[in-house]
Amino acid sequence: MPELPEVEALRDFLTEHLVGHEIVRVLPVAISVLKTYDPPLSAVEGHEVTAVRRYGKFLDVETGGGPHLVTHLARAGWLRWKDRLPDGPPKPGKGPLALRVALETGAGFDLTEAGTQKRLAVYVVADPRQVPGVARLGPDPLADDFDEARLAALLKDERRRIKGALRDQGLIAGVGNAYSDEILHAAKMSPYKLAASLTPEESRTLYEALRGTLTEAVERSRGLAAGRLKAEKRIGLRVHGRTGEPCPVCGDTIREVSFSDSSLQYCPTCQTGGKPLADRRMSRLLR
Repeated sequence: MPELPEVEALRDFLTEHLVGHEIVRVLPVAISVLKTYDPPLSAVEGHEVTAVRRYGKFLDVETGGGPHLVTHLARAGWLRWKDRLPDGPPKPGKGPLALRVALETGAGFDLTEAGTQKRLAVYVVADPRQVPGVARLGPDPLADDFDEARLAALLKDERRRIKGALRDQGLIAGVGNAYSDEILHAAKMSPYKLAASLTPEESRTLYEALRGTLTEAVERSRGLAAGRLKAEKRIGLRVHGRTGEPCPVCGDTIREVSFSDSSLQYCPTCQTGGKPLADRRMSRLLR
């Protein structure tokens, strides 16, 4: 799933390639991606792109005199830029193509989504805050006013495990499954630790890991073409998606805990005092 660093890199890329250009056609291929109908998708056509903004994991293409085209790439969505779009409208089918945006130059981008769970979402709205997911977002962790005190205040009454708290978009915007693993590894903190139990020193350490991990990932992605961002994300991850590999810090074997629709990865030596975390899914299978 694209998270804050990748969406921020896409924002930079689209700012360079879209701003100042006119959207001439928006072609829906999978109607399921459209989450709003008034104004219609065609309302952005004929308008110049004036800005591209990011809200958490949402991308907002702002047009002058027209509505906003807001996209959430969800788990398996992606944006594919083309310097020259194919001639003729795309044909609906079983492929990954969901929506195409064409500029007056002949360039544009496709929104695609792999797999069978279609969660990619596109909204056409007068104001991004009309998108429910945007309206409920917590503060951006890379904002100038997001300091140690802000993070401590957000977590002080949280009775959830820190892994779940970091992933809650209503609490902190933009962090997902992968980067929450990376942040907790950098902080040397168990994903099962209760958020409200953090000491002031642990809260400071978590804040530094949060800002440092995301800032580093954004810098790695900056200037890359949209098509290279997924590979760059995988290369930069230290523990997430690396079950069975040696920890790059201590050499211990990276472990995994599986859930119904996701998994987390961690290093026992760095994060849990050498003790493996209980994998409840495996425990049920062994009964």
